Amino acid sequence: MALFSRRRLPPTDRTRLDLRPGDTVLVSTELSDGRRAVATRRALHLLAPDGPVVRHPWSDVDHGSLDPATRTMTLRWVWGESERLTFSEVPGSFAFSQTFRERVQQSVVHAVSVTLPRGQRARVVLRRDEAGTMFTQVLGDATIDLSDPAVAAVVDAAEDEVRDAVGLPR
Repeated sequence: MALFSRRRLPPTDRTRLDLRPGDTVLVSTELSDGRRAVATRRALHLLAPDGPVVRHPWSDVDHGSLDPATRTMTLRWVWGESERLTFSEVPGSFAFSQTFRERVQQSVVHAVSVTLPRGQRARVVLRRDEAGTMFTQVLGDATIDLSDPAVAAVVDAAEDEVRDAVGLPR
């Protein structure tokens, strides 16, 4: 008997996904709340049993962490909110979290951390969207005021740095 098996995505669930050209399912697993989490090359899909499918490009994900004891992955979105996914089974949690990590990392091209004038920390990240187009994101907490000229100067310099690092125009 196999210690690990990947369950195939049921055909009815596959037809509900918004798979764009060139996209493919990498891994799927059931969540304890009845939803299914599906990782594709281009996006994270969360399927409610009889409800909508929520689709997030990997560039929407800041990071995630898995608590193996509870099989719970905590996702942090780039807009600052968090979401918790609790997996139904241990093998599904490990397979999914490995693919999740690889996909999020694949979307990050280059990143720098900066200290802002009031001591806050932020990251300026150069990422790839689903089509491969590169763009920058500023990630930090809600107290960061990007309209403050001193903050904007630090962020602009960091953005120039990440763009220069890969040869993109400023």
